[in-house]
Amino acid sequence: MKLVWSPESASKAFIDTVKSCKLFNESSAAELVSAMAAGWNAQLVVETWRRGGSIAASVGLAVATQHSGGRHICVVPDEESKADYVEAMRESGQPSDVVVGRPEEAMEGLEGIDFLVVDCRRNDFARILTVARLGHRGAVLICKNASSRAANDFRWRTVLDGKSRIVRTVFLPVGNGLHIAHVGATGGGGAAAGKGQSRWIKHIDRRSGEEIVIRK
Repeated sequence: MKLVWSPESASKAFIDTVKSCKLFNESSAAELVSAMAAGWNAQLVVETWRRGGSIAASVGLAVATQHSGGRHICVVPDEESKADYVEAMRESGQPSDVVVGRPEEAMEGLEGIDFLVVDCRRNDFARILTVARLGHRGAVLICKNASSRAANDFRWRTVLDGKSRIVRTVFLPVGNGLHIAHVGATGGGGAAAGKGQSRWIKHIDRRSGEEIVIRK
């Protein structure tokens, strides 16, 4: 199996997130990530957050799982961040499921992630991507605040090459910038997959900056 897009779920999540995020006076990024998570029918949605960060995207992801029937979990670095996050989500009327710890510790019990949102302003955002245990259906990975200085030299293949098959990547100037990658499904090998005759060729679009992987 692989992730299958549902435009109806995406549209409903987008509209509900617009309504839910009116209090934050923010737009675009929260609605987009919500629509994507619901549209891909994500069953395990994981995000990172730290004290002082925006809560709008978190609200959007919570809304998305209400449409997909999935689970939304937030990974925070310390108890202070957890307290602030839980309170902010409570005020927004959304439930909160929080895991506290360093990336390796926090990701240990989170297997089968199919939608992951990390913050480029966290020094360990690349490490989180490296240790994340993605689902066999494939996954959508998003780095928010991607226009920050910390993300200038970021490349998806730096943290995912050899671990996951990158189908497509794109940068969107939404909010403070979003780096997005779609990782292909794994498994379902069969006899054809075992022959090892096909190979993947990476191509960079010079105009858009997108990294596209072609099977040959």
